[in-house]
Amino acid sequence: MSTTERPRILVVGGGYVGLYAARRILKKMRYGEATVTVVDPRSYMTYQPFLPEAAAGSISPRHVVVPLRRVLPKAEVLTGRVTTIDQDRKVAVISPLVGESYELPFDYLVVALGAVSRTFPIPGLAENGIGMKGIEEAIGLRNHVLEQLDKADSTNDEAVRRRALTFVFVGGGFAGAETIGEVEDMARDAAKYYTNVRREDMRFILVDAADKILPEVGPELGKWGLEHLQKRGVEVYLSTSMESCVDGHVVLKNGLEVDSDTIVWTAGVKPNPALARFGLPLGPRGHVDTEATLQVKGSDHIWAAGDNAQVPDLVGREAGNENAWCPPNAQHALRQAKVLGDNVVSGMRGFPQAEYRHANKGAVAGLGLHKGVAMIALGKRVKLKLKGRLAWYMHRGYHGLAVPTWNRKIRVFADWTLAMFLKREVVSLGAVENPREEFYEAAAPVSAAARESRPKAKAS
Repeated sequence: MSTTERPRILVVGGGYVGLYAARRILKKMRYGEATVTVVDPRSYMTYQPFLPEAAAGSISPRHVVVPLRRVLPKAEVLTGRVTTIDQDRKVAVISPLVGESYELPFDYLVVALGAVSRTFPIPGLAENGIGMKGIEEAIGLRNHVLEQLDKADSTNDEAVRRRALTFVFVGGGFAGAETIGEVEDMARDAAKYYTNVRREDMRFILVDAADKILPEVGPELGKWGLEHLQKRGVEVYLSTSMESCVDGHVVLKNGLEVDSDTIVWTAGVKPNPALARFGLPLGPRGHVDTEATLQVKGSDHIWAAGDNAQVPDLVGREAGNENAWCPPNAQHALRQAKVLGDNVVSGMRGFPQAEYRHANKGAVAGLGLHKGVAMIALGKRVKLKLKGRLAWYMHRGYHGLAVPTWNRKIRVFADWTLAMFLKREVVSLGAVENPREEFYEAAAPVSAAARESRPKAKAS
């Protein structure tokens, strides 16, 4: 850690806002003007729009994450958590991965904790659910689905087989629709290599409490996405919810009951609950309440943006919606981070703050290989609506250019290019979750009971 007397800009969180804001501050700051410290429990930023493709094996998992220390060489990167903040003393308590917690003074604070999965007290969800907020979960889901195909191909028990080949996804927004589209595509390809498993044997179920899916792209494209998934054999149940999934027995509110070993939860996000310990003004849903300048209300040295912030949508309010707020998506997070970075430097120098203003540029979603929907805003009223292969190209083009650093852009496009000529990898590496298990069995001392039970060698 720095021992200089320079003012410290503390960035809490290394996700979209944390990474981009820190880069912007370092770019705008004069040499030696301040110390930028980024604190996050992971040493990398995850580009979350690529998680469904990582789960399907279209992109290498390492190309979905950006190492913070490599991208921010002029910043301090601490791997740990900020547990509490004392605003009066301007001190944050850091809990590192190992060792005792310690205090870290700061002069300016950026709150960029992001969001976590929004869950409900559904019996069995914590024990059986699989989230899709991190690269670890995406890799785990891929290995898990392929293991279910292995299991179904190898058993003679019809109940076990049916349970293994039933996949339930809860949540029909971007994350849910894209994930089920990519995973269904992968499972369809993988079935070609199994003797006893066909796509017709699998059951994919998508559940959402709303009356539509993909609300981000509008009702017309959302309806097309729904019909497209149904044509691929996905069962979609709208205006219903999951009541329980104890021991993998899924019960929906509409009365449907199925047994499944794969329950994927993508039913929205909520602000990081750690915000409640920071003493900041929070909105009704737990977001940090900010001005249009991204400054936390009532403060001149704290800023917040992204999924953990409640930022006024000036464009929406000028159009007549007095309660318009910026939605929690990557498009806003990336743009807010740049304004936030500029405002931190301006605030440090005593200059006025700029307001965040951004009109929606549209939305893109991929539903598997060569399948997608896209809504592109060409002006205040003109919207270009695309579906199918062209929309899929728009989806890949936009996110391929948006992923941070040229290193990752090149690697992602290389993955896609190679996939045009090579078949999809369908190997499961489930053992990575317990890599020492086999070695432990080989190296563990044999118990006395096991030694006695061994057959005696015959004397020659």
